Amino acid sequence: MSRIGKKPIILPSGFDATVDAGKVVVKGPKASLTVPLPPHASVVIDGEPKALTVTVQDPENVTQRAIWGLTRQLIANAVIGLQTPFQKQLEFIGVGYRVAVEGKTVAMDVGYSHRVMFPVPEGVTATAEKQILTLVSSDKYLLGETAAQIRRFRPPEPYKGKGIKYVDEVIRRKAGKTAKTA
Repeated sequence: MSRIGKKPIILPSGFDATVDAGKVVVKGPKASLTVPLPPHASVVIDGEPKALTVTVQDPENVTQRAIWGLTRQLIANAVIGLQTPFQKQLEFIGVGYRVAVEGKTVAMDVGYSHRVMFPVPEGVTATAEKQILTLVSSDKYLLGETAAQIRRFRPPEPYKGKGIKYVDEVIRRKAGKTAKTA
């Protein structure tokens, strides 16, 4: 049995959830998020305060048990994200590395001969302050994917540490070549 999957998701006041064919729609005071359901999973809304309970057809099946916990956590992340949006910060390290937000586009100078322009997807808000780009979104998956796409333009390298890295990320540094002594 999935220990995470069995836990109910308590909806805060002002939140509502509906189960449609193959998806769960969680509505908050400001926005709503949709979470797809796997074919063998189902969600039941019951009680006061409202609680969502995720179940699967065969709890003894290993694959269904894994999907059970995942589905429950995806719905819980939607509820948490609608309460307080998720945030990721990217740090630009290197001589001449800059970041700016121009409307719905992130403009980056990251060592190429041209400026890299990245359109920010709908649902993600970007702000830049000095060398730090802050991304905010209610959708945890969309936020992580957007941050990873931006990081891919110039991942941090292990010798000098130049590149785009998450603020809380630790870059393992390598020693460079040593000169031969006579």
